[in-house]
Amino acid sequence: MQLETERLLLRKPELSDLDGYVSMWGDPEVVRFLGGTPLPPEDVPKGIERMLGQWERHGLGLFSVVRKDDERLVGRVGYLLWDTERWVSAMHEEVAGDLELEIGWTLLREFWGLGYATEGALACRDHAFGELARDRVISLIARENLASIRVAEKIGESLEQQDIGGETFRFTVDLYSLGNVPAR
Repeated sequence: MQLETERLLLRKPELSDLDGYVSMWGDPEVVRFLGGTPLPPEDVPKGIERMLGQWERHGLGLFSVVRKDDERLVGRVGYLLWDTERWVSAMHEEVAGDLELEIGWTLLREFWGLGYATEGALACRDHAFGELARDRVISLIARENLASIRVAEKIGESLEQQDIGGETFRFTVDLYSLGNVPAR
């Protein structure tokens, strides 16, 4: 599966994306709200494998985002599935049942502020409500991550719940959502 926008191609991750992911996950500022600790280069293939594992198990996941004009990896945008009883994602554990669909984004720092996160997230939102026939999407965002909050708002999401997950997350995380389903 892949999605396309005016400037971007969103496709399943490939091992050829390795160098881009090494740069992205090795940047302390990029991972600041993702766990806070840069990933050593030798651990990056495992991260790509985790993304591909969710694709294999659930038929959707995080896309590698590539610029069409020069085929450079910009980052990742796409879907994470969450078990909201335990606040565990399909990237890290086996999950089943009624799962929330998150649209998430992480970009290499050199591509911040160029509208790529919003462009990719809009493509995922439209795909989720269209082909995937979902009637709700969420984004889990660290409260201090103002840039990601702006992206969530640009795709139509609004703050639904503060401080979800309690001790599950390293930061205070708020839930943004878009859809016509009553809050759980």
